[in-house]
Amino acid sequence: MSKQHITEQAKNAFPWLIMILMSSVTFVGILSELMPSGVLPLMMADLNISEVQTGNLVGYYAIASAIFAIPLISLTMQVNRKYLLMILLGGFAISNIIAGLVHDYTIIIILRVIGGICAGVMWPMIAAYGMRLVDEKDHGKAIAVIMAGTTLGISVGMPIMTSIGNDYGWRTEFIGLGGFIIVIALISFFALPSIPGEKLTKSSSPFALLKIPEVLIVLLLTLLGVIAHYGVYVYITSLVDEIQLAGGVESALLFFGIGSLISVLLAIKYTDKHLRLLTIAMFALLIISMVIFLMFGRTTGMGHFAFFLWGVSFGPLVTLLQAAVSRQVETAKDVATSVQSSVFNLSIMIASSAAGLLLGIYSPLSLIYLAIALSVPGIIISFFAKKSLS
Repeated sequence: MSKQHITEQAKNAFPWLIMILMSSVTFVGILSELMPSGVLPLMMADLNISEVQTGNLVGYYAIASAIFAIPLISLTMQVNRKYLLMILLGGFAISNIIAGLVHDYTIIIILRVIGGICAGVMWPMIAAYGMRLVDEKDHGKAIAVIMAGTTLGISVGMPIMTSIGNDYGWRTEFIGLGGFIIVIALISFFALPSIPGEKLTKSSSPFALLKIPEVLIVLLLTLLGVIAHYGVYVYITSLVDEIQLAGGVESALLFFGIGSLISVLLAIKYTDKHLRLLTIAMFALLIISMVIFLMFGRTTGMGHFAFFLWGVSFGPLVTLLQAAVSRQVETAKDVATSVQSSVFNLSIMIASSAAGLLLGIYSPLSLIYLAIALSVPGIIISFFAKKSLS
């Protein structure tokens, strides 16, 4: 049997174990980014730094991801996908382990920037790598399974890592994550198939992509969806305090996490066939959950239900938008997803800044109005964007 025939057979059967392994990469990727936010007070006390400086440990990471994604994806297009992933996992592991060992804030910031650069390449690259291992009809499913790691990271991983940090110290948490990443890298080295890089052509350059109207529509939906969600999510504790939710932020995150996990499973099953319908539903559910917060947020149980619905809306956000942008190109899907990924990271930064300004002037409920105001055009554009979301 020829090697090509085996490859075709392998492509027809969905490689669940390989996709779950790739999902573990996005799981540690999101933890690497968000980990400091769970142990801010501990890091402030240990490093003797201000709250703003500690917040920068997440901020600089995100900025590095946004700035370096497009140029580095373009530069590394020809590198074998498996070897590139090994280098990125090595970068994640080393930056976390050394950050857990040193006591100099400036060095830790440099290490966070290195982690951010690795993340900037990893997010778009891993989705495209996964798509090249499956049949075209399963592209959406591949992205959904791979990106499920981010949802699991936020809903399950973060509470676990934060409790490790609180019980054993933030340094143990960072070094522990670095060790876990090394284990994933070793398994990936032996388990993941080797896929050659692609040549970057004029038609697949980032600038050529920005001339495609359908791509621009997906990027606009990314901007609207991410700012709407993250504008509220970044300040979730303020919202919890405002509606006096029983059980506090822990119960809010629990219901949000359950909703996210359910919607990720739905995305795995339906993204390939019903992308536009799911995108419209995502914006619609966001509006419904925000209206419940406004009208019944203080009613027993309704606030929790709103967090659950919001989680259902939030879960497939990355999957749907990456699937949509990758459908617009035949080759160099990494470049398409890198453009979308940069806009995603940029939107998170805009969301936290805009929401911070609103909070300074108005109550936390103003963030809910912002989410609704952005979701309405999101629904309308999704409804009419048949070509972009076909």
